[in-house]
Amino acid sequence: MMITQEYTSEAVTLLSHLIATPSISRNEQAAADLMETALRTYGFAPRREANNLWAIAPHFDEQRPTVLLNAHIDTVKPVASWTRDPFAPTREGDTLYGLGSNDCGGGLVSLLQAFRILSAMPRNYNLIYLASAEEEVSGQDGISRALPLLPPIDVAIVGEPTGMQPAVAEKGLMVLDLTARGKSGHAARNEGVNAIYEALDDLLWLRDYRFERVSEFLGPTKMTVTVVNAGTQHNVVPDRLTALIDVRTNELYTNEEVFDIVRCHCKSTITAHSFRLHSSRIPTSHPLIRRCVALGLTPFGSPTLSDQALMPFPSFKLGPGESSRSHSADEFIRVSEIERAIHTYVELLKGDALQAP
Repeated sequence: MMITQEYTSEAVTLLSHLIATPSISRNEQAAADLMETALRTYGFAPRREANNLWAIAPHFDEQRPTVLLNAHIDTVKPVASWTRDPFAPTREGDTLYGLGSNDCGGGLVSLLQAFRILSAMPRNYNLIYLASAEEEVSGQDGISRALPLLPPIDVAIVGEPTGMQPAVAEKGLMVLDLTARGKSGHAARNEGVNAIYEALDDLLWLRDYRFERVSEFLGPTKMTVTVVNAGTQHNVVPDRLTALIDVRTNELYTNEEVFDIVRCHCKSTITAHSFRLHSSRIPTSHPLIRRCVALGLTPFGSPTLSDQALMPFPSFKLGPGESSRSHSADEFIRVSEIERAIHTYVELLKGDALQAP
C-alpha cells in the first residue's frame, strides 16, 4: 500500500503541536490532552490512565495474538546550549527542529498514522496503540500503570529512534549504593579506621571485574563507579564512604543475579535502588524480526534504556530518527524519516504479520 503525503503531513502537523506543548516528564497533561483529541478526531475511543492513552483497533478478538505499538509523550528538560527555542517547532526544508522531535515524537506520530492505516486493513492479530508518560524517568505513573489495564500483549514495537533498524536487545539499568564504614580519628596520630582505605579493594574489584556471559548484540554487562563521597576535612580520618555504581546489564543476566555477584565480592555494604529495569530481548527467529530482515533491515543491540525494560513480553525498538540526537541541543527529526517510518510500519505489519515469511 502506498503511503500518501496526507498521512505524513498530518504526522508532522501533530508533532509540531506536541513540540509547542511542553511535556517534560511528570508534566505531560497538556500533551496527553492533545493526543487524546487526535485519537478522537481519527475516530477512535481512547482510554486514559493518568497521562497514558491507548486505543484498540476495531474487531478485537481474544483468540488472536495482540501487537502493541508504543511510544512516549514526555521529554527531558532542554539543555542550556539550545540555539533555538526548544518549544518552537521550526521546519527548514526536510528538517523539523524542536524538543522531543526525535525522542520520541517522530515515533509517536508515525506509529499513530500506521495504526490508523492498519486499523482499516485485514489482519491476523489485534492491534493496540499506546502513548505513554514518564518514560524518561521510568516513573510509576508511566507505562507500568497502563499495562495492567490492557489486554494480554504478545509482542510490542517501541518507537524509539533507531534509524528504522530493529533493536532486538536493550541493556537494563541498575543503580547500586556502596557504603564502607570506618572509625574517625585525628589524621596526625595513628588512630581510627579510614573508610576510604576500607573501600579501596572493592572499588578496584568493581573497576576490573569482567562478567563471563557476553551478549551477541549487547556485549558484556558493564559496571561503572560514577560518584564517590567521603571525608569532612583534611585532618579527620573519614569514618564513612559512599559510592554510586551504574550497572548496565545484558539480556544474559537478571539485575538480581548481578546484585548477588557484587554483594558476594564486596566487603562494603551494597544496596540496590531497584531491580525493575531489566534488559530485554526478542529472538531473531520471531516472525516480526524475520519480516524486518526480509525488508532489508538489520537487527542490532541498543545500549540505551526505554519502556521495554518494563514490558513482561517480547518487544523491540524500531523508530525514525537517530539515538545520537536524543537529549541534545537543537534536536531534530527529518520529515522524510517520518514518511519512511509510516511506510515501513505498514509493510511490516500488514496482513499475516505474525506468520514467518
